[in-house]
Amino acid sequence: MIDGKRVVAIIQARMGSSRLPGKVLMDLGGMSALEWMVRRVRLSATIDEVVIATTMETSDDPIEAFCADQGVGCFRGSLHDVLDRFYQAAKEFEAEICVRLTGDCPFVDPWLLDENLDVFVKTEPALDFAANRMPPPMTRTVPIGLDAEYCTFAGLEKVWEEATEKHEREHVMPYFYEHPEIFHILHIENEENFGEVRWTLDTAADYAMLKLMATYFAGRFDFSWKEALDYYLAHPELAAMTEDVTHKTFLDTDERA
Repeated sequence: MIDGKRVVAIIQARMGSSRLPGKVLMDLGGMSALEWMVRRVRLSATIDEVVIATTMETSDDPIEAFCADQGVGCFRGSLHDVLDRFYQAAKEFEAEICVRLTGDCPFVDPWLLDENLDVFVKTEPALDFAANRMPPPMTRTVPIGLDAEYCTFAGLEKVWEEATEKHEREHVMPYFYEHPEIFHILHIENEENFGEVRWTLDTAADYAMLKLMATYFAGRFDFSWKEALDYYLAHPELAAMTEDVTHKTFLDTDERA
């Protein structure tokens, strides 16, 4: 809880990734990518509950089973209207402040989440939405894989009611930053720019690289992103492993929808 408000982190996860099916439950040094996330987010001092928002597809039954095993709240909703899935999860778990995460970010940093949440609640006038990465002309300054978005439930509800474009429904938050005339938003930036660093799990190359990093930490899940960065920068071969991977944008949508 922060500023007297209930904070719920909602991790979007499904097995049907277009580029790397089943990625969220793939093993990374003895834990699945999703378990890395749950364990790390639970270290946050301000997040009250961690919830997994998955789909009604039978292929996502293993995610529901994972949630039961880990004691994690689970919400199942629309496959392609991810905004509706996220909104309904936030409503069911009584979020007043929502933290949006995606299940392909095993090294998400709980202390960075806390720092960003502190900024979110202390900024005046009050924010509807904030993120530590925004599309151009904004510049990403944290590694890909530390992405997090923050919004009030009231703001989310307005987006859910008004967003109609396909990319707005699939990527959940674009309506916020496409309408600065409606919402008070903030791009949270790091002092140094590490936006080219890639720690997300989206391809086989990502998986191979992240397995090496996970092996280095030998099952520890309480390291900071700065500690991970020190190791990553000291081993340039890690960056070389994913240098040909193209990162998707918020305008890219699933052609299977």
